[in-house]
Amino acid sequence: MRTLTVLGATGSIGASTLDLVRRNRADWRIVALTAHSNALELARLAREFGAEVAVVADEAHLPALREALAGSGIEATGGPDALVEAGARGADVTVAAIVGTAGLAPTMAAIEQGGVIALANKEALVSAGDVMLAAVARHGATLLPVDSEHNAIFQCLCGNDSADVRWITLTASGGPFRDWSWDRLVTATPAEAVRHPNWDMGAKISVDSATMFNKGLELIEAHHLFPVGLDRLRIIVHPQSVVHSMVEYRDGSTLAQLGPSDMRVPIASALAWPGRMDTPCTALDLAEIGELTFRKPDEERFPATRLAREAAQAGGAVPAVLNAANEIAVAAFLGGHISFTRIAAQVEDVLGSYAPPPPGCLSDVLEVDSEARARARMLVTST
Repeated sequence: MRTLTVLGATGSIGASTLDLVRRNRADWRIVALTAHSNALELARLAREFGAEVAVVADEAHLPALREALAGSGIEATGGPDALVEAGARGADVTVAAIVGTAGLAPTMAAIEQGGVIALANKEALVSAGDVMLAAVARHGATLLPVDSEHNAIFQCLCGNDSADVRWITLTASGGPFRDWSWDRLVTATPAEAVRHPNWDMGAKISVDSATMFNKGLELIEAHHLFPVGLDRLRIIVHPQSVVHSMVEYRDGSTLAQLGPSDMRVPIASALAWPGRMDTPCTALDLAEIGELTFRKPDEERFPATRLAREAAQAGGAVPAVLNAANEIAVAAFLGGHISFTRIAAQVEDVLGSYAPPPPGCLSDVLEVDSEARARARMLVTST
């Protein structure tokens, strides 16, 4: 039996993780479960899985959590420091699925315990890649990617020498607007943007898919996870979301990982590594799918991938600025304050006005993030 902590247990990644644990209950003991504010669901999960501790990030919901867990023997805590303490409890496997920079400190705390980190928090590597990877090396932790694209690359690289890699190709669905004209993109609504054709995701990541920022952030992540050189990383639009990524080797061989559009597949890969585990996912029926199509991304209509590549090339604090500015712009779009096409434009404006020095530690990253957000909010109010 291995121990498991799920940072972000009530989100989509957390729910998928616990669904797999539920089906393999004898294999796992739950150390900690966390949530942002959904105290009642967190308490239900903590009781079901017999967690040692349940943590709600928003302390305003701590009384409700304590009431719901009364008599269970499960410790109930709340606040940012409690999140960090949950990460530091030292589980064999920690699923890092807290959205946004709120997940940075607890993920770092888990890394410092030297276990396996199943990473689903994009901001960890986008904003703090150099800092976090240095901590992984220092503490002997193992970082396993949970994003479907990076997990696919991880599987395709397994047993091969990265020096033999010619290309790593990240596939992108293109989102709900992949065939829209620019004029139509200008009038796109939040309801249309979150209606992803293939994946069931939260609002923020769905908008990122629509703008292609999701793929840009994944490009930065891949640059950290698979150090073959930024010039060997590329993106291709694949509307069917069946091929999750590919690796081409110098002998002309291309290895691809295929699977259903179900996050339980890459989560299972990380949980069971270096082995495999059963999942309830529907097997691919390629005859039924019929055809797989691919095309180059259009960086005129969707400049996010260009901005992300430029940020990765610049390095230092620039990716953190890009990530923070994008989060504020997406929130502004979802709130009806800016248009869909202003998201990328606003991010570019922030990148052009703020060039902090490279961060040396996590607190530096958080300081850059805070200042970039403040500048992005000023742009929203002046629009």
